[in-house]
Amino acid sequence: MKRIVAFLAVVVITFGLVAYFTPGLVKNIKLGLDLKGGFEILYVAEPVEAGKSVTKESLKQTANSLMKRADSLGIAEPEITTEGNDRIRVRLADVKNEEEVRKKIKKPAELTFRGPDGTKEMLGSDFVEGAAKVEFDQSNRPIISIKVKDPDKFKQVTEKLLGKPLAIYLDENELSAPVVNSVIQDGNATISGNYTFDEANSLANTINLGALPLKLTEKYTQVVGASLGQLSLQQTVEAGLIGAALILIFMLVFYRLPGLIAAITLITYMFLLLVAFWLMRATLTLPGIAAFILGMGMAVDANIITYERIKEEIRSGKSLLSSLKSGSKHSFRTIMDANITNLISAVVLYYVGNGAIRGFALTTIMSIILSILTNVFLSRWYIHLVIKSNLFKKPAYYGVKESEIRGL
Repeated sequence: MKRIVAFLAVVVITFGLVAYFTPGLVKNIKLGLDLKGGFEILYVAEPVEAGKSVTKESLKQTANSLMKRADSLGIAEPEITTEGNDRIRVRLADVKNEEEVRKKIKKPAELTFRGPDGTKEMLGSDFVEGAAKVEFDQSNRPIISIKVKDPDKFKQVTEKLLGKPLAIYLDENELSAPVVNSVIQDGNATISGNYTFDEANSLANTINLGALPLKLTEKYTQVVGASLGQLSLQQTVEAGLIGAALILIFMLVFYRLPGLIAAITLITYMFLLLVAFWLMRATLTLPGIAAFILGMGMAVDANIITYERIKEEIRSGKSLLSSLKSGSKHSFRTIMDANITNLISAVVLYYVGNGAIRGFALTTIMSIILSILTNVFLSRWYIHLVIKSNLFKKPAYYGVKESEIRGL
């Protein structure tokens, strides 16, 4: 009796948590542009100056610049990633003025050094490429050492702005505003301030790449209207709910009491997957939902393999407890082999893929891990409690007719 009480208590608490937290989780999960509406652009990057090349650092810096531009335009949670050696993928959801955003976002990044009145005194291309680096002063505070190509020009600028700030801008965003403390004649200078090492390193990288702005050419564009995105979300969720309901009915009809336990663990699995999405601040896309629904089938498959082996053991004339132990033992390796091979495939897909493919792979990885926890270990613990309670002894409770049992 204690085991049934424990079983019911855990189930009631679990369902209470599911009912309480699920609405908030669903509301707070980020949706991709294919569900929310927006546009996606794949850019090919190339250097503005002839004879230069696109490096990983310049590509990364350009992507960071695009991110800042998107933020300045008021776009919520832009997704901007680099791909390969010369491509940048931009996903912007819920954008209303699409043409204006597309025009502003692909303009080459511009690094400038400005006086107090906003006059552009120097450009990023005036500095020696790769010469900016982080050093430390006598107080062990990070400073940035720089070197210019034309010392005379730098001398004139420092004479003009002696005792005044020479602000560093990337596009229209002020990165730093160091004060000119002396006239610099040899073209070598240091920038000091209350920087952390990461801030100083970021500023040094920006100056190093200031002579390598990249121009962007649209290679691929996809636009999804807000209404179309909402319709896709609605239809996909409906399909998922119908699929889940059919799976639960199938398990109850064919496996009776174990089927009920499978339904409980499947609901637990879906809830934990939502929690994982929320904790990781992952973006849910149509491929992600497809992986979510596929994961439900994989999760139930683990239960089916276990319950079929248990039914076979019951049919052979063994007791329920012996059937549980033997069926669980013989099915465990099969289930784990299948899940591990799927997990390896999903990990490979995540690392070699990009965009929506990586979203599908990530959801699959989380599905497999949570499926093992809920539909293998939790499911077995539940059915162990039920069988050892000795309240459900009839084989019919486990989907086995007495006429099918050999030796009776």
